[in-house]
Amino acid sequence: MKRLRRSVVRSNAVERPARKVRAALGYVLLALLGMAAREGVAQECRLSLSQPKVDYGVLRRTELLDEQTSGRNIVLGKRTLQLSVLCAEPGTVALRFTGAPAGAQGFRFGRHGSFTLALKNAQVDGRAVELSAAQPTDVSAGGLLLPGQVVIAKAGGTPLAGKRFSAQVHIDTYLPPDAFSVRQETQFEGQGHFELLPGG
Repeated sequence: MKRLRRSVVRSNAVERPARKVRAALGYVLLALLGMAAREGVAQECRLSLSQPKVDYGVLRRTELLDEQTSGRNIVLGKRTLQLSVLCAEPGTVALRFTGAPAGAQGFRFGRHGSFTLALKNAQVDGRAVELSAAQPTDVSAGGLLLPGQVVIAKAGGTPLAGKRFSAQVHIDTYLPPDAFSVRQETQFEGQGHFELLPGG
């Protein structure tokens, strides 16, 4: 299998529909969400994602807007990735996702869209842990990983050291209805990366 580049998502990664079909539909968007994982800085750790990108493929206005309540954002559907950290020595786990913010609870997808990230089912060395914000003023609703927020793996309120960390990353992506007010094929992208930081 050909290895995909993690740092950049290119438009030619998606097969484009034939020119004749594009002209007939009138409104087409290509949607890609590129995500990467940077190596640990405090220890010899490997941070990885099960997929380097989420590809929503070709989106057609008629297919999505028919199911959409007027005036509300268009939901592209939930995607789930697996996030893993493997370290040579035990240590506490502190994570951050860095991307262009879209408000206080999401990240930018294209010019006006957004996506949110929620970390679920986190474990350290096979033991279930909670993910708490490093700063007491940070508030995360429903497990959302907020822009600029650092979360730490804890058990019983105390940071838990371990060699292996895993969590599911739930991604929800939204586009405003006027995103489909285009007359040609348009690329929508969102990008960002997870970072492993010195633990708390």
